Amino acid sequence: MTQGPDVSQRSFGELMGEVTQDLSTLVRQEVELAKAELREEGKKAGKAAGFFAGAGVAGFLVLLFLSTALWQGLANVMDPGWAALIVAVLWAAIGGALFVLARRKAREMRGLPRTAETAKEIPHALKPHSGGLS
Repeated sequence: MTQGPDVSQRSFGELMGEVTQDLSTLVRQEVELAKAELREEGKKAGKAAGFFAGAGVAGFLVLLFLSTALWQGLANVMDPGWAALIVAVLWAAIGGALFVLARRKAREMRGLPRTAETAKEIPHALKPHSGGLS
């Protein structure tokens, strides 16, 4: 087992000052790490959001034309108003199902980066201890 530096000749105030400075540095470094993680993940999320937006617009146009084709196809065998209502009810059911899935996934999200987990590992010295010195 290795021994640390000899602290017997130093005052309690000096030692507490060093501990406070070390803890301050540790907290500052954790905050900077969290900021860096958020910036990096934000860039990735922004690019992904752009691609999803493009895919969403293309998907919307496809669904719009398919819905129009279905409406026109049904209008060949029934009143066009009823055909439009059937297509609208179909889309209402799909929208409701997607909303339920989205809400479920939103509840599963974690908002904090991994640094929040490591910040919990800051030494026990920060937490008050219930036992007193004898």
